[in-house]
Amino acid sequence: MRFDTPAADRITAATLFALGAAMTWGGFVMDRLEIRQIHPASIPGLVPMILGAAMMLCATLLALSTRGLSAPDGTPDEGGAQGNWHDFGFAAAWSCIFALLLVGTLPFAAAAAIYVMVFSGWYAWQAEDGQGRNAKRLILIAIYAVAVGVGVAALFRYGFLVRLP
Repeated sequence: MRFDTPAADRITAATLFALGAAMTWGGFVMDRLEIRQIHPASIPGLVPMILGAAMMLCATLLALSTRGLSAPDGTPDEGGAQGNWHDFGFAAAWSCIFALLLVGTLPFAAAAAIYVMVFSGWYAWQAEDGQGRNAKRLILIAIYAVAVGVGVAALFRYGFLVRLP
């Protein structure tokens, strides 16, 4: 099986742009809270509108980047289809484990830190680098994961005023 990266990038960009447009429109038409004398900037659809616009921007940038992946000699990189499916399977399974088992069982900051640590560690591990280098890499990833977990939990709790499980 061969992945056609430029075509896949275009299809992904179109899909993400459509999803971002739907998020932006859905946030725009969401009910306002002026009836309750709440400031107009605190509309419930503000975050989905911002995220949708950011997604449309990223999709546009992806569509405009026509380079694709290529080997140093300029030939398209087929990337080892088996490895790609293996990594995709891991990402899908680990995301389901996070959503179904970790969130709600552990405090959100701890669940998010564990998720980021395992996810990043999976893709950062390089067998050819040796144990010493991988150990240093995993320590940095652990520090980053704790910062991300605490930061995301704090942002939702204090910035968005959302109670997390």
